[in-house]
Amino acid sequence: MKKMNKWMYAGTLTFGLVALTACNGGSGSSSSGDIENWEDWEGTITLWDGPRWRDENENQYHWIEEKVAEFEDKYPGVEIDIVQQPWAELGDSLTVAIAGRTWPDIAPIDISGGTISLNHIEDGVIEQTDDVFTDEEWDDFYPNTLEAYEHDGNLYGIPTSISVQAMLLNLDHFEEKGVEPPVDGKWTYEEFVEKMEALTDGDVYGFSTYIMPEYYEAWPFLYMDGGLPLNEELTEYTFDSPETISGLEKLIDLKFEHNVAPVEMGGADVGGTFQAFAALDQRTVAVQPWATWAINSLQTDEYDMNFMVAEYPTGDLGEPVTSGGVGGFVMFMQEDEAKKEMVSELMRHITSTEEQFVTAQNYGTFPARISTADMDPFADNPQMAAAQELSEQVIPVPRHPEWARIDEIIQGHLQLAANGEKTPQQALEDARPEVERIMGN
Repeated sequence: MKKMNKWMYAGTLTFGLVALTACNGGSGSSSSGDIENWEDWEGTITLWDGPRWRDENENQYHWIEEKVAEFEDKYPGVEIDIVQQPWAELGDSLTVAIAGRTWPDIAPIDISGGTISLNHIEDGVIEQTDDVFTDEEWDDFYPNTLEAYEHDGNLYGIPTSISVQAMLLNLDHFEEKGVEPPVDGKWTYEEFVEKMEALTDGDVYGFSTYIMPEYYEAWPFLYMDGGLPLNEELTEYTFDSPETISGLEKLIDLKFEHNVAPVEMGGADVGGTFQAFAALDQRTVAVQPWATWAINSLQTDEYDMNFMVAEYPTGDLGEPVTSGGVGGFVMFMQEDEAKKEMVSELMRHITSTEEQFVTAQNYGTFPARISTADMDPFADNPQMAAAQELSEQVIPVPRHPEWARIDEIIQGHLQLAANGEKTPQQALEDARPEVERIMGN
């Protein structure tokens, strides 16, 4: 087997997932639920998915459409309703769907990070997936990817991909300004600031990023001096520690002290932030952090950027850190056992070794299956290979049962700091009472 980072093997790190919660939304069925003859089940399966890589027609849903067409050819009595969901709106859309009892049968886990809702699992809303594969088949998944979907000894979903956040550097800007990129992608915060200042002029800023719930590109700055959002036992809020305040000050200083970031830095415009960095008619920012899906996007004809992958700058912690997530699919509660088997079959179809290879090569993610890694999907992709090295630096998102609510509060206060409406210390301290109310402290 090809050598992979120890993070790929580790069973001790648990990664967060976006809170996707739902029950059986009443998709049509003409079956009586005879599990022994599940292949004869007929009806509709509702599948949500987010945009992935583009085809020649600019269609970002072509992959799931092709997989669905294959499945429907194999099972002519099954109709699969694909619901397109922008990633940034996925969580809110699911909340609305659940409230209206119109949830899907399958929905994706956002690769950018978040946390699984333990409350919804305990409420019986998300289906266990232990029986979707045999024990031998589950052994083909890296242990830490399974841990991301595990609760009380059971699995609730199928992991397909791993992503980490990385600094992406437009090397054309570095060359034009005569700035040397960090050697081997490594730099201290002081070196980072010096280079961002050298890259910034009237037309180009050195750095920018965005801040919004369930996305963590900015958070490694808060970690770089030793800060963490909650204590190890997940019982106390700790993001107002001196270490976290120091890290947030380093991030905010890029905008207000060093003047190397645009006024938009810290806003919630994900698409606009990326286009400012990547679009051929913009490229007004030299460096931005993104999850590894962006690597493959930058390698397409649409962007065709000369870029490199680097670590986040090192702060007082003395070593670089980053964040990451495990993407995949979850199944929602099924009342019809035959339909549940058919939904399981569809999940197997879209999470196979071959499909994880296709996704790894085209979507900028690391596979969750060992057999896919054996196929060496990054043999000809040095940027992805470099990003893979960052996997050992990941600090996981806390798996608190109420993390989605906690995260929303923290991110809101971070936005206020990024906008200059609060100091970093005020923002992090003001979040404490709101978080403690949620945690019952």
